[in-house]
Amino acid sequence: MREWKVVGYWLLSRFSGSRYRLGCLYNGNTMETIELRDVNVSLGGNSILNDMSMSVEPGRVHALLGRNGAGKSTAFKTILGLVPVTSGTVNILGEPLNAGHRRDIGASINGPALYGHLTARENLKVHTLLLGLPDADIDRVLELVGLSETGRKKAKSFSTGMKARLALAIAMLGSPKILLLDEPQNGLDPQGIADLRVFLKEWAQHGGTVVVSSHQLGEIARLADDITVIESGKTVFSGTADQLTQGGDLESRFFHLTHQLPDVAEGE
Repeated sequence: MREWKVVGYWLLSRFSGSRYRLGCLYNGNTMETIELRDVNVSLGGNSILNDMSMSVEPGRVHALLGRNGAGKSTAFKTILGLVPVTSGTVNILGEPLNAGHRRDIGASINGPALYGHLTARENLKVHTLLLGLPDADIDRVLELVGLSETGRKKAKSFSTGMKARLALAIAMLGSPKILLLDEPQNGLDPQGIADLRVFLKEWAQHGGTVVVSSHQLGEIARLADDITVIESGKTVFSGTADQLTQGGDLESRFFHLTHQLPDVAEGE
């Protein structure tokens, strides 16, 4: 088993303007933090992932792209151990996936899973109790995402952007080694999207691992270091963003790989 050491650093939150002390893991090499190799998943008799492979390195932002129904959410759930693998291997931090890895991964998938009748603090309290984390972690992540002043306002009355920020705060409880984020930009205004981009890049630059899924290809082009594209549950590309875009811009390459034609405006 490889030894990892904790490296402390200060990260400036672009959401709130505050500084946030994080512990990230670094071992001096480029061992994959997530590796899916020839993974097959079937649910309800339907094949969802078909020999899917993906390697995610520490210190980089990795985007998982695919059209609706391609298997992105199932891939995320597979990494979290929430769906059984029919065949293939899933390794986290150099080891076969096991229950102990749940604390290593902070995730937000299928939209914010919030309790509408609870405040932001109360929503986070539910998760700290489940994870056995101190209440101090609640204050830390609320400040980081700029929700410290929401008081007794219930989550059901939050704007879409506030809900997205709270979902990110939940994912960051416990300073996980890996962030797994499904459509994290949804509901954020342009400034919020830009702030999130800076934050995720800085998180990765300090040794963290970020995996995002998004349909906002323009934003992915600005954010991602590496990209995996899946179609019908099978990997059709996995490599650096620069490698993918050598033959054209990200949008055109994505359409080509997924056998789609972009919408043409009426009259063109």
